[in-house]
Amino acid sequence: MRRPLAIDLYCGLGGWADGLLAEGYDVVGFDIERHEYGEHRYPGQLVIQDVRTLHGSQFKDAALVVASPPCQEYSYRAMPWKRAKALPPPDNTLFETCFRIQREACEATGRHIPMVVENVRGAQKWVGRARWNWLSFYLWGDVPVLMPQSDADAKGFKGFKDFHDCEAARRWSSRDPRRKEWSAMIAKIPLPLSRHIARCYLPSSLSEAA
Repeated sequence: MRRPLAIDLYCGLGGWADGLLAEGYDVVGFDIERHEYGEHRYPGQLVIQDVRTLHGSQFKDAALVVASPPCQEYSYRAMPWKRAKALPPPDNTLFETCFRIQREACEATGRHIPMVVENVRGAQKWVGRARWNWLSFYLWGDVPVLMPQSDADAKGFKGFKDFHDCEAARRWSSRDPRRKEWSAMIAKIPLPLSRHIARCYLPSSLSEAA
């Protein structure tokens, strides 16, 4: 039986891909750079390409599109500093690109292709209210009505506390490779969340077979 295809935009270290692969998808990720930190690297097929240059018609066979556009501009503007508050509005192009790609993919195939976009809480001021959140991971797009509870699932998320503890990161300069690894790890979608989304959009024939 053919495995469903999932497209992973701004894929980073592959938090979405971990859950999608575990649930039986083929996954193709797109990012502007390759993230590799020791044993940590993208687990699916990786294409190094600027997501803004993609056209959704390329993904007309996809069963699901997921995305985690960069959050730095939103996160900084949410800080309680005068300098952050004085900045002009952020450029929403990377966020909006996700929905353009989904629209083009749907038009090319003649059916709706679901998409879930993840970002930070601070993005809501600029892109609209999120439909749901799991801890610090806020979701837009085709978010399922029934979602897992954050507190219960976080208990089983190994490493969440370690990578979200800022004390060590504060001691590293912005050029320290450890800080870049830390940033990539805290941006990684938790496995309980990615698996849940993957199961929700698994084609019914495969879901019944499982």
